[in-house]
Amino acid sequence: MSDKKVEKFLTPTPHISAKAGDFAETVLMPGDPLRAKFIAENYLENAVLVNNVRGVNGYTGYYKGKRVSVMASGMGQPSIGIYSYELFNFYGVKNIIRVGSCGSFDKDLHARDIIIAMGACTNGNYAMQYNLPGTFCPIASFDLVKKAAAECERKGINFKVGNILSSDMFYDDANSGMTWAKMGVLGVEMESAALYCNAARAGKNALCICTVSDSFIYPEENTTAEERQNSFTAMMEIALNIA
Repeated sequence: MSDKKVEKFLTPTPHISAKAGDFAETVLMPGDPLRAKFIAENYLENAVLVNNVRGVNGYTGYYKGKRVSVMASGMGQPSIGIYSYELFNFYGVKNIIRVGSCGSFDKDLHARDIIIAMGACTNGNYAMQYNLPGTFCPIASFDLVKKAAAECERKGINFKVGNILSSDMFYDDANSGMTWAKMGVLGVEMESAALYCNAARAGKNALCICTVSDSFIYPEENTTAEERQNSFTAMMEIALNIA
């Protein structure tokens, strides 16, 4: 059975109602469905809604003549694990670029600065499913990292490339966030490690570009929910320009 026939057989999935071919080869993936809607409405031409199962909006349209999709992932590694797995394995998607928010541990990063996650530490167990005889290090596609860094430099955006923490806990009773900073980890979010694992297992490409929404160093700079939804346009444009 050819790959194309397999895709037709397996789509739609339990979580995505789109048909085979509805998604572009590159998908931008914010966590927030409303951020996906914002990107589609403000950046994509001829955007078509291709998924809305459980309110997880997915769109396909054109950016500067190139076919691009955007779909929400929801919050956390289990959620992005489902959507990225299905996109990579059932819809023929080759590249997923997460565009999200993060908290910063780094004194050189302020609200609205950018973190390009070259690697993703985690306190979760997503990679246990692979039965590896050691610890797997989830990393981004170097080609996407390189392009995103070049785009940040071109636009004059303050950014850092490095490790990020994908935490399974938003409310951490141990308050362990800054403990990761001593290992040079730049910040914390909740999805990238699972995305990178799925990309590695499928032989595909992934990258996480995060805007600093909250700072462990400068809490007075923390942003609002509305600002996170609608004003983090720099990372959206970086992702679209390298898609």
